[in-house]
Amino acid sequence: MRILLIEDEPEMASVLKTALERQDVVVDHASNLADGEAMARIGSYDAIVLDRRLPDGEGLTLIPRLRALHIEAPVIALTAMSGLQDRVSGLDAGADDYMGKPFATEELVARLRALHRRPYTLRADQAVVGRLTYDFRHREALIDDQTLDLPRRERLVLETLIRRPGRTIMRSALEEAVYALDDEIGSNALDAHISRLRRKLDDLAAGIEIRAIRNLGYLLRAVS
Repeated sequence: MRILLIEDEPEMASVLKTALERQDVVVDHASNLADGEAMARIGSYDAIVLDRRLPDGEGLTLIPRLRALHIEAPVIALTAMSGLQDRVSGLDAGADDYMGKPFATEELVARLRALHRRPYTLRADQAVVGRLTYDFRHREALIDDQTLDLPRRERLVLETLIRRPGRTIMRSALEEAVYALDDEIGSNALDAHISRLRRKLDDLAAGIEIRAIRNLGYLLRAVS
């Protein structure tokens, strides 16, 4: 899962980013509305976590602007204003969920997962290619019911490729799925993750090929 966190308090942003990344969530961070809108325009996010009180205005004003741009990522609004009328106004403004501060990061993660499971995300619970089954709900790869233990970024590569088996995934889309905007990405870092993932799949005879498409990206497909 990749999210955009729009939060101006540095300590809060740091705590949330660290906690979410421990749950295999890729996090991009903006500290104001202007930067958040710019990042939402160019990024592809599964959800947006949006503080209401930001230096350049009311966070909720961003939601209709995003919808006008056909950016449909669900929004969780965060605020110290957690009274009933505040929650109602937040939901009426277009937020998909609303959390009052302070809150437990575990609850935020659970709410993000719940949003991620909603039908409008158009994600099946599982994908099966060759002998490999990928469970999107539990973020787990299985080969004949045996769990394939993968580091976070290799798992994110596999998750992205297996959503569209037999179709080329652009290199830029893979990097976007695996890395946050402020991550330092080595020139061959993505290739190294894919090489290790390919080797593990081959060693277990998963019946899957990850093929490099010259100057474009990679595709995953079943092989006999």
